[in-house]
Amino acid sequence: MRKKNIAPFVLVAGVLALIGVTAYYVLQPQLQPHTSLRFGDGVFTARVVKSQDHREKGLSGTRSLRESQAMIFVFPSQEKWSIWMKGMNYPLDIIWLDDEKNVIFIVKNADPESYPKRFSPRSDAKYVVEVPAGTVAKKSITIGTAAIFDEDNLERGIKL
Repeated sequence: MRKKNIAPFVLVAGVLALIGVTAYYVLQPQLQPHTSLRFGDGVFTARVVKSQDHREKGLSGTRSLRESQAMIFVFPSQEKWSIWMKGMNYPLDIIWLDDEKNVIFIVKNADPESYPKRFSPRSDAKYVVEVPAGTVAKKSITIGTAAIFDEDNLERGIKL
């Protein structure tokens, strides 16, 4: 093969590699486990994050969260887990649940500008749920409200 015949192949390979990397970063969050979450007057499609890396990233860098969407952070034990707004582009309502999935603490309208402030519950929690700001009031979510979701029966392919 001559040198000038290799250039188109290198160009095509480079473009395909760029498309593949871009597709991975766009689709990877959509392929994370999810479940149906019910509490208050709301039903949500919730992305479930269990690993330390995914919990640290959370919704950082995302542009929005639809009214019917949520993220559930599953922690390894009951403690006073803190949440920050690092890299967030929109406000959230943050809801802490105990190991029986009852609401124990709520922060409404957590502002992205609040970072590096950390939001923490007054008592130990096993789960944290993030929903769009205003959801707690709209869906009548209060302290003591029971959440219903199955973290062990997760599905794939959510589009958040």
